[in-house]
Amino acid sequence: MGVITLVRHGQANSAAQDEESYDRLSDLGHQQAAWLGAHLRDQGESYDLILTGTLKRHVSTAASMGTLSPDPERDARLNEMDYFNLGQALRDTHGVPMPGPNDFAAHLPQVLEAWHRAEIQGNESFADFESRVIQVLREAAQPGKRVLCVTSGGVIGMMVRYLLDLDPKRMAHILLPILNSSVHRVHVQPHGPILGVFNATPHLDHPDRAHARTHY
Repeated sequence: MGVITLVRHGQANSAAQDEESYDRLSDLGHQQAAWLGAHLRDQGESYDLILTGTLKRHVSTAASMGTLSPDPERDARLNEMDYFNLGQALRDTHGVPMPGPNDFAAHLPQVLEAWHRAEIQGNESFADFESRVIQVLREAAQPGKRVLCVTSGGVIGMMVRYLLDLDPKRMAHILLPILNSSVHRVHVQPHGPILGVFNATPHLDHPDRAHARTHY
């Protein structure tokens, strides 16, 4: 059986108001990644291929995880949706303001549904985002191969949407609880890939690391 291990990046700059400012790990984000890397090595994890997105937070997360073999390869198909631009497009077309920290749970489904209906568009359409994410998932889903992907919550959510046939609203519900540096696993079975593990944080289960279980 093959296994695809998906890792969401560590905590980024959650106070940012644009994508460029957001795209860097906080000190806690680096620590989350270091704890995760140590946990994976303690578990004797091995991989045939390691991929990261090309965003700074992906590359930095992989680097802070420490030595894992083989060396990571960068793949832009693992990059996040451009949520800031999508939010601005929703504001401009539907008058929905950009969310504050307490409004994101209501905002996200509106963005995904409007994007899916092609009422708004950022740097790419919903269909194009979905296509590239599913493409990299299918390529990674090789029998007997173990692949590690360091990516973002939106990419993980899109893969889960594909595996579970979720509509955009339910995809939003999947995205909301995804934790920084969380681990997700896709098992490659003879009949196709299935979701095996979702949103695990074994490296943060120590009581003294409760503060490190962050969503953003």
